[in-house]
Amino acid sequence: MAKFRMVLTGFWRQAFTLEKMTTDDKLFYIYLLTNEKTTQVGIYEITKKEMAFETGYSIEFVESLLKRFTELHKLIRYNPETCEIAIKDWGKYNLHKGGKPMLDCIKKELKEVKDTSLLSYVCEGIEKEEFVCLFDSYIEQDDEKVENNFVQETETDVVVMSPDTSSKKKDNDFNSKKEDHSRSEDEKEIIEFWDNNGFGYSNVNAKEQLLTWLDDSSFLHPKEVVVKALGIACANNKRRLNYVSGILKNWKNESLLSVDEIDSYLQKHEVYRSKQTKSIPERKAAPKEFVLDLTAGEENEYH
Repeated sequence: MAKFRMVLTGFWRQAFTLEKMTTDDKLFYIYLLTNEKTTQVGIYEITKKEMAFETGYSIEFVESLLKRFTELHKLIRYNPETCEIAIKDWGKYNLHKGGKPMLDCIKKELKEVKDTSLLSYVCEGIEKEEFVCLFDSYIEQDDEKVENNFVQETETDVVVMSPDTSSKKKDNDFNSKKEDHSRSEDEKEIIEFWDNNGFGYSNVNAKEQLLTWLDDSSFLHPKEVVVKALGIACANNKRRLNYVSGILKNWKNESLLSVDEIDSYLQKHEVYRSKQTKSIPERKAAPKEFVLDLTAGEENEYH
């Protein structure tokens, strides 16, 4: 099946293109946007030797162009170890229309990215919320993997059996089932809020990442806190996983463990902001009866 890539015709008349780019810069950038190795996510593997062969440039000149676009123009990032290149404005040119086939393709390609730090770089240039949420879900997933790599188990739990172990086990099984039922209800409420408020119905990975906050023992009632954060994200029109996670992390760092504590905290900050606004003196209005007369005080020279 043929592959197509979109390039805005206005590219050739942009002030940045006209003033900052040389002829070789322009042609090389178009090549980076349209060559056969490009993907839907704007991150793809390509060697310097391949770029030199297809453009007709020497490998040394390709290296100088990559350096210009990375350090001077700041339009790409290139990882020489994985041979992956990321296009900063890829989303502006190509990520406009969604749909299941497109989302499935993007999910597949996101999993294949080796240097996951490039995901955040490309995500910054994406405008369509649906694609931003999808990228964010994989970025958050990668952040958790990095954190987990630093976690090492240093203790081994020793279970001492007692004569009434059997009865305790039954009680534990009952409590476990009760907790599982409660968690499923909490998950259902959070997912319904997510789906019904425009966070991205098809963004399954993001929803799975959000539900991990239910296991956060620092909050007294995790479900209520998560729903509170989702509501704030809606109010600020920031329906993205990383924004909601940022709110939750801030509350956790501030040791706000319940919705009541969060409401009190937000109310204090709102009162402080309103006082700051009132402290700014207002401009005095000009008198309503004031009339500007440009001839006042001048004598008529003709009489």
